[in-house]
Amino acid sequence: MPDNDDIDERFKTLTAQISVRERKRMTKIAEQEWARQPRLRRRRRRRWAAVAVAVLVAAAGGFVVYRPEAVEQVRAAVLADFGIDPSADPTAGRSAEPAPVESVKVSPFDGSPAQKYANGVKGLVMPEPRAIGGLSRKEVAAAVRHAKELLVASHLDRKVLLGGRPNKLIRLLDPEQRAPFVKGLKHPYRKNAYESRTWVASLAPKSAELVSETFKVHGRTRLTTFKENGLRGVQVKVNYLFVYAIQRPGRPDTLTRLVVHNIGKLDVWRQDGRLRFWVENWNTGGSAPARCDVEDTYIHPSYPDSPPDEVKTSGPPVDPYSLEDESSDGCRVLKSNT
Repeated sequence: MPDNDDIDERFKTLTAQISVRERKRMTKIAEQEWARQPRLRRRRRRRWAAVAVAVLVAAAGGFVVYRPEAVEQVRAAVLADFGIDPSADPTAGRSAEPAPVESVKVSPFDGSPAQKYANGVKGLVMPEPRAIGGLSRKEVAAAVRHAKELLVASHLDRKVLLGGRPNKLIRLLDPEQRAPFVKGLKHPYRKNAYESRTWVASLAPKSAELVSETFKVHGRTRLTTFKENGLRGVQVKVNYLFVYAIQRPGRPDTLTRLVVHNIGKLDVWRQDGRLRFWVENWNTGGSAPARCDVEDTYIHPSYPDSPPDEVKTSGPPVDPYSLEDESSDGCRVLKSNT
């Protein structure tokens, strides 16, 4: 395909037939027009024909009052030189572009209360900090911020959700809680170990895959005070629903919305000139639909084709999208699908 140098050379040859005065005038105008198009030439090499025609049209404006027929002569010669019929309709042979097809995006959360929930961290609504519990406004702000970071680390970390190690959450724990938490990741039922996986939204390995990059979040955070064992400070109470779209690995026909209800408390107080952050409890609201007959601290989703639980249910039916139901004892029947 000819490059810009070929076009310039051909242009000079053809315009040699025009008077010196007209040629100089046309060349000057053409050079000015080319100067305005440096990025177009460098970045859009495949559009060289369109650029050439644009320059010729712009140049024609400078001498058309003298010899208007010259414009058509040059145009026709250049087009013919590159095998283009100057009399042909420039749009001939082009197929009409198909009308754009509007794609309808279907969310896996449509048809459920989660459809109206905020996406991810935007759903974590934190209260305005104020001085309470013997702590300053700045210190309470640090308490609220720490609670939010815990929520993100425990429920919005994709790696953790798929069974990974909750490293970010570990770093946020008080040093005295960190050791038993780490121990509980491998040995949750040993002495002085936490049932650590129950603190986070963590699916049993190979039990599910995420359908959506988006997680839906809805809930609230409240501030109150506490006094215990001679300590006084602020308590951050969290109550949030986290909704995930999941399915059995490779089984889109098992699409399910998993609701994890995080009810938790974070105590914050000043000691020896620094703030201490202590998780009182975390993620105690349960999850649904999940199996009750597997106790390895992971969440084992219950799919439409899952066999019945081998554990008897207890208590009244529960609405999985209710923030008011804070009971997590026993295995509960759902009032409605998730």
